[in-house]
Amino acid sequence: MKSKLAGGIYYFDPAGFPLAVRRVQTGSVCAPSHPHDLTEVEHHHDFCELVIVTQGTALHWLEGRDFPVTAGDVFLLQGRQRHYFHDRKNLGLINIMYDPEKIRLPENELRKLPGYCALFILEPAYRRQHRFESRLHLKRIALAHTEQLAAEMEKECAEKSAGHEAALRAKLTEVVVYLSRAYIAADTTEACALLRVGHVIGALENDFSKNWKLEELLPIAHMSRSNLMRVFRKATGQAPVEYLIRLRIQKAMELLRSTDLSITEIALGTGFNDSNYFARQFGRALNQSPSSYRQSFKILR
Repeated sequence: MKSKLAGGIYYFDPAGFPLAVRRVQTGSVCAPSHPHDLTEVEHHHDFCELVIVTQGTALHWLEGRDFPVTAGDVFLLQGRQRHYFHDRKNLGLINIMYDPEKIRLPENELRKLPGYCALFILEPAYRRQHRFESRLHLKRIALAHTEQLAAEMEKECAEKSAGHEAALRAKLTEVVVYLSRAYIAADTTEACALLRVGHVIGALENDFSKNWKLEELLPIAHMSRSNLMRVFRKATGQAPVEYLIRLRIQKAMELLRSTDLSITEIALGTGFNDSNYFARQFGRALNQSPSSYRQSFKILR
């Protein structure tokens, strides 16, 4: 069976905000819950889908393996991940679908949350290895609150009142923060393991200009050097030092665009020892010098 593409073109308003909220309900007859409902058909997305299981049970086929899901489970499906649900028993879902490239959530602030790093960055990478035991599972009160937030988003999507784009971005951020905080309280072994690395990413994001040594990250992660390097690279695609350098360059790019600080001041302010080293790393990442990068934005202005 060939995987179908559930493209954002079918769910997002072409002239509107790239976010949609869809409910899926299994009744006595498993009819589609909404147009382009592919719940029981193998498919993949060109956007992110935050899945909230509101009731019932099912088997979730994901990239060739079945995982049982039940009311309270919450997980993120990133683009191109093949999946579908089967053996549905009174299954209810809320799917929050969004294009992260276009919505532009406050990623810098979110990555300071260990729970965000664990749930939205690490958990999708470790899902198969952890047999889905690292997913977030909400208790009833927390699930009810999450449903209410999703209902508010659904209303904004439907009414499209003036300012609904800003409201939806804010509400999606609120949902993400609420779930990230809930993940911190998770008590499974697998979730705790991801949170350890989440704390490392959070520490780097919160104090990116600090002269971090790898040995200082080990007690934060409660891991050995080799284990932290392995887990961190699998989750982010980079070693901790590489991640920190790219984070500093990102911060420097913001300062180059928005301030008149000198190159040296920006280099030292973002944690680089000297401007020459900063220029080399910047050139390696962007294939241009800090000064030419700044000049390109001055021309645009």
